[in-house]
Amino acid sequence: MRSSILVGAAALSTAAVSANLPTIEAIGSKFFDKNGKQFFMKGIAYQLTPDDPLVDTEQCQQDAALMQTLGANTIRVYHVDPDADHDGCMAAFADAGIYATVDMDTFHSYVLPENTFWNKTQLDAYTKVMDTFHKYDNLLGLYVGNEIIARANQSLAAPFIKAAARDTKAHRDAKGYRNIPIGYSAADIAELRPMLQDYLTCGGNASENVDFFGLNSYEWCDPANYQTSGYANLQVNASNFPVPIFFSETGCNVPGPRLFEDQAAIFGPDMVKSWSGAIIYEWIQEENNYGLISYGPQVDPTATGANIGGGYTRKGKPTPKSPDFENLKTQWKAANPTGVARSDYDAKSASTRECPKSTSGGWLVDGNVAVPTLGATLTGSTYSQVPSATAGDHAAEPTESKKSAVSGSNEIAGMAAGLVGVMMIFTFWL
Repeated sequence: MRSSILVGAAALSTAAVSANLPTIEAIGSKFFDKNGKQFFMKGIAYQLTPDDPLVDTEQCQQDAALMQTLGANTIRVYHVDPDADHDGCMAAFADAGIYATVDMDTFHSYVLPENTFWNKTQLDAYTKVMDTFHKYDNLLGLYVGNEIIARANQSLAAPFIKAAARDTKAHRDAKGYRNIPIGYSAADIAELRPMLQDYLTCGGNASENVDFFGLNSYEWCDPANYQTSGYANLQVNASNFPVPIFFSETGCNVPGPRLFEDQAAIFGPDMVKSWSGAIIYEWIQEENNYGLISYGPQVDPTATGANIGGGYTRKGKPTPKSPDFENLKTQWKAANPTGVARSDYDAKSASTRECPKSTSGGWLVDGNVAVPTLGATLTGSTYSQVPSATAGDHAAEPTESKKSAVSGSNEIAGMAAGLVGVMMIFTFWL
């Protein structure tokens, strides 16, 4: 444990260190830093513990240093404790040139895909995360949800995702925070994905639409290429998209070891004009075998200890997993997209999407339906609107049993062969 003097020094230096990284903004279909340079994510999913990995300054310093050698410039964190002190960790990542994207939902505030509602309790939980992290210059973006919609009959939850985006963006603006991008991370469900990404960016009302769209896709499983992997189809739907689109999870591990050859496609001429990079799933080695590093050998799943969880050590010196770590490092070293300068970019060139009609394939939202007011609930195929002046906790918080059914926030990672997604549940996080 670091001394209070060292921890205090890290906290005092946070503003200075973070300021070394220019803030990022979403403009049209691109991310740009405040100096006008287009930003591409080379990211890692980072969730060492269920509740918050950004509270252990010493561990963050070790991990950030190794990520820097890997070539990473972004992390994704699925759960944080807004009451905790994150100064040391955010400074450690900023010092390594690494931005953070953070999910605002908690284990108690998900937008549920079934028994769906959006209320003040949820909004307060989301905005509390924003209030905690807005001060960090290396906060790249915030998510209003992760894989809320994973099956066809869950698509009626889409308007509630828009409601969450609308209300959190309104809070951001009312507080006078910088224009922190707020978006959504979607499951790669072929019969739903094109409609969902269009719906979240349609209608012409920027205050209701997401600022970016992340896709959790595991379609490229080695050996594959741009055509056989299905990436060519993803590119068709991403071309001329109105907001930044990127892979918020990727890195199929079948059959393994991972070659990460998809990175050459994402940052190459076929996709780089449309996509803003990728976040690799994930940093720590666990039972799912997606890890890039380990903190020690696997132990008995029933073992207990301060740094043990689910049979894996979750603290200590990070040791690269061979050959996956080096394979990714090689791919990222070769990927050096230049993008377009902000001064040369016309944001109006990104096309506004039409609101999708309902389909026989399972998309149930028909056109530009009204976004639910705060306090609304979904009943069957319709939702009850609650006047904003009286909106409150129209529905209770998610119960434990409901939460266990939610696909997202590090509980589920996708695997795919070609266009088929096979979902694996990681019980450690439940």
